[in-house]
Amino acid sequence: MRTALVHRLTTVRNLGILAHVDAGKTTVTERILYATGTTHRRGEVHDGTTVTDFDSQERDRGITIFAAAVSCDWDGHRINLIDTPGHVDFADEVERSLRVLDGAVAVFDAVAGVEPQSESVWRQADRHGVPRIAFVNKLDRAGADLDTAVRSIRERLHPAPLVVQLPIGSEDGFTGVVDLVGMRALVWADGAERPAVEPVPPDLRDEALRRRRLLEEAVAELHPDAFEEFCTASALSAPTLTVALRDLTRSGDGVVVLCGSAYRNRGIEPLLDAVVSYLPSPLDVPAVRGSHDGQEQERAADPEAPLAALAFKVNATPTGRLTYLRLYAGTIEKGDTVWDAGARRSERIGRILRVQADRHAQVERAVAGDIVAVVGLKSTRAGSTLCAPRAPLVLEPPSVADPVVTVAVEAARSTDTDRLATALARLVEEDPSLVVRTDPETAQTVLSGMGELHLEVAVEKIRRAHGLDVNVGRPTVTYRETVVRGVSGHVHRHVKQDGGAGQFAHVVVDVEPLADESGAGGFAFRSVVTGGRVPQEYVRAVEAGCRDALAEGPAGGHPVTGLRVTLTDGSTHVKDSSEMAFRTAGRFALQGALRACAMAVLEPVVEVTVTVPEDAVGGVLGDLAARRGRVGGSEVRAGAAVVTATVPLAELFGYATRLRSRTQGRGTFTARPTGYAPAPAER
Repeated sequence: MRTALVHRLTTVRNLGILAHVDAGKTTVTERILYATGTTHRRGEVHDGTTVTDFDSQERDRGITIFAAAVSCDWDGHRINLIDTPGHVDFADEVERSLRVLDGAVAVFDAVAGVEPQSESVWRQADRHGVPRIAFVNKLDRAGADLDTAVRSIRERLHPAPLVVQLPIGSEDGFTGVVDLVGMRALVWADGAERPAVEPVPPDLRDEALRRRRLLEEAVAELHPDAFEEFCTASALSAPTLTVALRDLTRSGDGVVVLCGSAYRNRGIEPLLDAVVSYLPSPLDVPAVRGSHDGQEQERAADPEAPLAALAFKVNATPTGRLTYLRLYAGTIEKGDTVWDAGARRSERIGRILRVQADRHAQVERAVAGDIVAVVGLKSTRAGSTLCAPRAPLVLEPPSVADPVVTVAVEAARSTDTDRLATALARLVEEDPSLVVRTDPETAQTVLSGMGELHLEVAVEKIRRAHGLDVNVGRPTVTYRETVVRGVSGHVHRHVKQDGGAGQFAHVVVDVEPLADESGAGGFAFRSVVTGGRVPQEYVRAVEAGCRDALAEGPAGGHPVTGLRVTLTDGSTHVKDSSEMAFRTAGRFALQGALRACAMAVLEPVVEVTVTVPEDAVGGVLGDLAARRGRVGGSEVRAGAAVVTATVPLAELFGYATRLRSRTQGRGTFTARPTGYAPAPAER
């Protein structure tokens, strides 16, 4: 039994589709489902007939908003696939998906090459160590060029691109590819369900041999075994080349590049073959690491090991609450009791579902390597670890970015206030990147998220799913404060005597700026106190107090970042000193020190890429300058001008409407967060 289950894991591929918005991710996913026989008609984004973009807002807007999981079978392999959003406002959905994936397909537009959000998701995949293959899509478009797209991958993403295909024809004449590994041609005739395998066309023979040689040389430089064969035989056999490409993909030392046109259903079958050949199975990735009682542990992908699963998505549906799980080790069956390590309570598995976007098929069990949804969990949240009750383990949860845009929301009718609170709580449960709080000054309910579109989608979801009429205030951005010039030797003595045991704490702190590449910095604390004048447990209390003081800065009540605090001296009292006293002293000491520092207010800034007709460039540049934008460069791609600029996020509200009016609807733009920059004094 165990041998059969382990063998089955070798045929599982858990992968995501990553790309910039409009690069064709969802179309690639739909064609994969069609090619594998999972669906029997081709879903189209523009028709609103796709499987993965099933939400009404996704179909109305024509973009992917929520990560959707689907499963299919190809060549004896089970492929669990997640179609991720490409818009920057939904990067947190991508982050949670990447946390549980073993591999990914990065999709690039053959005309635009590497775009801002494709670069961002590539960096996210780098952080998680997710192996990737690249698919250059839309080769049938005017201006499409595989070599230019590959050059942008090399220059902007810095991997070693290993191109394994040569296009046959260009633009409207794109009909197939030459497989450089097998040295054969794959040609898709109009209306054909599968490609015809043919010899390499004579007019492409020399170019195919040249590119095969370049591929062999590139692989030999990176792979020791391939290098040895190349030195001996001055060439690489197809089996050696395949093994080397698989090893380089899984180690991250190279990225296999394929090409095609998903819309025309050309290039999908070779892409699936590459997924099976090059991307890892759950057995090929390192054992998952977690901790228990401060001790780090590993759990291998073994169905008979103690359970270790990560909840990465929660979705409230009309039929119940779905919790999406990635099983790293162990097995779950219907009716099992599991331990939620985060909530520290037991949960019962009601049903186990194999997910097909918004459709589900019930299964009796799930094993290590599976991605499934379960029904019955009451308190489990995204990022929670589910484990065996007798073998507890906590896995590292996906990181959640700080929100940068805020709106005030209120029910249009006072009688709906409680219903709105319930709807907001459900929103936050489903999407941890949304934050709901009450403004202490205005008593308004405030919703914060990753961008204007993110909040717009969230509010619209409340209106549609809960039938609530909601009033929304103008968006505002989240500012930060930072230290420009610090202070040294700031002294604070906390003395309190009100009967009984008193409180005494004496601390001396230095405060100095601390910056990183984003301009936001963060917070660092250290102690240089010697001689035991402040015991270690009190040092930790001082640090906790300093962190308490970061919530509100002296320049405007914004969170404080970009500083280092050094505890240089202090003293204690034999009876009256305590951790609480030193925590209070740390908070007041830093608050006083910040008032003595030179402070600056920071605002979030984004890199904007604007694509417009060449005759509209002048107006766009003037508008960006009026929005305090700094233009970084411009270039012409396929007859359109592409302008890159850094703009304060606060100046981008309503920019989409303004850009459309200036360009008669022909202009588009994307934005990518780049950090924080000093805000003007008159803000």
